[in-house]
Amino acid sequence: MSVITNKRSVMTLYSGSNDPYSHRARIVLAEKNVTYEVNIIEPGELPEDLIDLNPYNSVPTLVDRDLVLYDSRVVMEYLDERFPHPPLMPVDPVSRARTRLMLHRIDNDWYNLLGDLTGDNAAKKEKAVKEFQNSLASIEPILQAMPYFMSDEFSMIDCSIAPLMWRLGEYGVEIPVQAKSVRAYAARLFERDSFQESLTELEKESNKA
Repeated sequence: MSVITNKRSVMTLYSGSNDPYSHRARIVLAEKNVTYEVNIIEPGELPEDLIDLNPYNSVPTLVDRDLVLYDSRVVMEYLDERFPHPPLMPVDPVSRARTRLMLHRIDNDWYNLLGDLTGDNAAKKEKAVKEFQNSLASIEPILQAMPYFMSDEFSMIDCSIAPLMWRLGEYGVEIPVQAKSVRAYAARLFERDSFQESLTELEKESNKA
């Protein structure tokens, strides 16, 4: 599978077919309108070249000429610096630090729930679902104030949140009824051209209800 946009650069992304970590890297690539080739990796089917490139055999893995990067956050920030327009991270150090802190919280509070949300332990899954739903309710005031997360402009924070919002149904998580701004925010994310371009065929199918 290949994603072709313009001819600013050619790089390769090893990506899961339905993996939120890979998905958020693909959203950044789409926002930057970067030409790249994507190798879709299915679970248990790691190609030899990925095994050689990445000691953790994980996705996403980005190859840009002689540079090999893994860990989605590292990949995303590299892309934002490599292709500065449109910027997804703030310019000033204080705002960048606050953004990085929020990205850490998203990883720690939401992405860390994925193992339980997708696992076979019913009790752990139920607990994780409730925790996620409570978190969604808690961000309602933030999303009432601005169209994107703590910002008037789409940012790296939104790139990280969007894959999770897309998969809420898959995880059994419902947006609380009272969280109308959260619903509107999710719809706003999904309507972006970059988000639609970032989706794999499996991700498009998995969200259909």
